[in-house]
Amino acid sequence: MIDRPRFGRLAAGLGALSVVALAGGMVTGSAQGRPPRPGDPLPGLTPAAFEEFTLGLEDFLEVEEPEEGLGPAFNGTSCAGCHSLPAVGGSGLVAEVRAGWRAPDGTFYALDESGDTVFQLFSIPTHGCRVEIPPEANVIARRVPIPLFGAGLVEAIDEEALIALADPFDRNRDGVSGRVARVRDPATGRPAIGRFGWKAQQPSLLAFGAEAYRTEMGITNELFPTELASGVSAEQMRHCDPIPDPEDLRDPATRRAGIDNFASFMRFLAPLARGPIDDTVRTGEIVFHAIGCAACHVPALPTGPDSDPLFDRRLVPLFSDLLLHDVGTGDGIPQADAGPDELRTPALWGLRFRRPLLHDGSAATIEGAIERHREEADPARRGFERLGPSDRDALLAFLRSL
Repeated sequence: MIDRPRFGRLAAGLGALSVVALAGGMVTGSAQGRPPRPGDPLPGLTPAAFEEFTLGLEDFLEVEEPEEGLGPAFNGTSCAGCHSLPAVGGSGLVAEVRAGWRAPDGTFYALDESGDTVFQLFSIPTHGCRVEIPPEANVIARRVPIPLFGAGLVEAIDEEALIALADPFDRNRDGVSGRVARVRDPATGRPAIGRFGWKAQQPSLLAFGAEAYRTEMGITNELFPTELASGVSAEQMRHCDPIPDPEDLRDPATRRAGIDNFASFMRFLAPLARGPIDDTVRTGEIVFHAIGCAACHVPALPTGPDSDPLFDRRLVPLFSDLLLHDVGTGDGIPQADAGPDELRTPALWGLRFRRPLLHDGSAATIEGAIERHREEADPARRGFERLGPSDRDALLAFLRSL
């Protein structure tokens, strides 16, 4: 059971960062007085921003053809084909497959000379460039799509806030040692802090979308101009992919490429509104803090100064610190700055719309996902296991309200 006096202290300390208090704030409200529905744009967009959102949505929905650069290896023919639940921009059931070889000493090696680890599910039959996982692979992992709702607010979160949360050496001795992902921004070539992707491998929506366009659909672009098809030689590629790179060209009328439109759609996509909040949900929020879940799933993070008032110094109730952690559910694949066992803390807003759970979709329920937590998350898992029935029900009610 939870210590009730401590409950009172925690409730008093939640203050402005209480998720319940944030639920009716400007981030989740709408200009018309109703919460945004899944797939809606951010309330309050200017006409110009709404036009960008609409152009992005059109490109996000577009089904690509081989003549437009699709393939030769790919996982889907459109962005919406993987990001569709519960609406366009959400998660999906098509899992990306990654593989590699781990030596007896624990060192990981990619199986392609490019150093990448993706093995796409499909190929263009007429091209004959099928991608297959080599028999020597002894690490095979799957990653499900991450929902994109509210991604523009995530992009606007102040880097200094992330740096302040990081505690890679566990100096406060709470067992949690998250660290920022330090990556190179492919758009600028400069160091940046990653925040998008299961491994926090990309620092911006432009880079995140560009990487997916090349990796998931085989369409090269300004940021990722080289085809990715593991095991396909350069000679084979010349026959498989006769379309010159980059394949994502700028529209002469708008001067925008597909990756620019994808970034706009994601940037202006509204977060999902909270579900109903009652006394049980409020109690569950306190339990969430009391057992230590908020050490990684930080209820809200601030955006920095921004010329757009929609992103300027806002509190974003995403339930993540956007840091890399080892919580015992890693997929064994290193990427960018993330080690094999590290994953970026997934945001919990919109959790009630997501099943299955975890990076590989291996947990069917919230309880199953919590029970998989180990390493840095072990204290929180043990706290969950010690809860009495009423506290456990309250916690689950709170999580199902997100």
